[in-house]
Amino acid sequence: MSVDDQLRILSERIKMHSSSMVTEEAVKTAIVLPFLSALEYDVFNPGEVVPEFCADAVGKKGEKVDYAIKLDSEIKVLIECKPITTNLDKVHLAQLYRYFSVTDAKFAILTNGRTFHFHTDLVAPNKLDEKPFFSFDLSDLQGQMIAELKKFAKSEFDVDGILRTAHRLKYTSAIKKELSNLMENPNEEFVRLVISDVHEGRFTQAVREEFTPMVKAAFREIVREMVQSRLSNALADTTATELVDVADDVEAEEIVTTEEEREGFMIIRAIVRDIVKPARVVMRDQKSYCGVLIDNNNRKPLARLHFNRSVKYVGLFDGEKEERVRIDTLDEIYDQAERLRATAREYATPN
Repeated sequence: MSVDDQLRILSERIKMHSSSMVTEEAVKTAIVLPFLSALEYDVFNPGEVVPEFCADAVGKKGEKVDYAIKLDSEIKVLIECKPITTNLDKVHLAQLYRYFSVTDAKFAILTNGRTFHFHTDLVAPNKLDEKPFFSFDLSDLQGQMIAELKKFAKSEFDVDGILRTAHRLKYTSAIKKELSNLMENPNEEFVRLVISDVHEGRFTQAVREEFTPMVKAAFREIVREMVQSRLSNALADTTATELVDVADDVEAEEIVTTEEEREGFMIIRAIVRDIVKPARVVMRDQKSYCGVLIDNNNRKPLARLHFNRSVKYVGLFDGEKEERVRIDTLDEIYDQAERLRATAREYATPN
C-alpha cells in the first residue's frame, strides 16, 4: 500500500474515531505509530523508532520524549504526543526544546493525533523554533501536504533537502494565513491600496464602508473562479458549473464543499453512469447537506450526502420520500448501488 493510501486511511480514522482517542496512549496506538509506519519506519524495531527516549544530558531526571527516530545510528526526529483534546501550544514544546539541543535531531514533531506541528532550528542553530515550519490537520489532508510528508519517509529522508524547503514552508504558511485573514476581514490599509486606482477622491469613512464589502466579495470571486477553472480542466466531460452550482448571494458563500462530499458525488456518478450520462449528474451543495441532482433540477433528486456531522448518512429517493441510510465509510455508498440505479432509471429519459 502506498504512502498516500496509508495516510488517507489515517485521515478517515481520525474523522470517524476521534471521540475515542481521549488519552495519549490511544493517540499513540491509533494514529502516531501507524503514521510512522506509513512513512516506512519499522515501529517494531526499538533501534529505529525509540519509545520513551531519554537523554542523560538534559539535566532533568525522569523526563522522556515519547518517540525518537534513529537513522544511521543518529537521532534524526523527536516526537512528543498529547491527547487529542489538547490545544497544542508552545508550552508543550518544553521537553522537545531541551532534548533538541543535546541530540543530533534536526526535527521535532508535536502532535495530538489530529494536528501535527513540525519544528526545526531556522532562527538559531541547535535551538528549536517556537513556531512550526509545517503544520497540518490529519482530518483534512490535502495533496500538497502529502507531498511534503513524503520527504520525511525513510526512503526519502534527506536533512539538507528538507531544510531547504522548511524556510519556504514556514513563510509561505504565514503569508497564506495573512492573506486568508485579509480576505475575510480586509483592513483599512488593504482596502485603500486595492481601490487606489479604481476610486477617485478622498478615502473617507463612508468610502471605506462602501468598498470593504466589495473588496471582500471580489477576493472570494477570484478564488471561486480559479477553482472552477481547475475543475473545468480536470473534468473533460462536464463543466465546473455543472459540478458545483453555488448561488451568488452572501449566504451561499458560507457553504464549504468538502473532499468527502466530492468523492461521494463521484462515487454516485460512477454507479449510475450506464443509466444516465455523467454530465447530467450534478452536485449542488447546501448548508445542511450536499445534493446530487439529475439535470441540475431540484425536482430530480438522486441522493443527498449528509456529511456535515460526526455520523454520516446518504439520503435515497427510491421511495415516496427521502430515506437516510447511515454509512461509516464512503465505500459503503456502493452498498446502495441498486437503489441509486433504480432512482436514476426514473430520470433516464430527459423531459
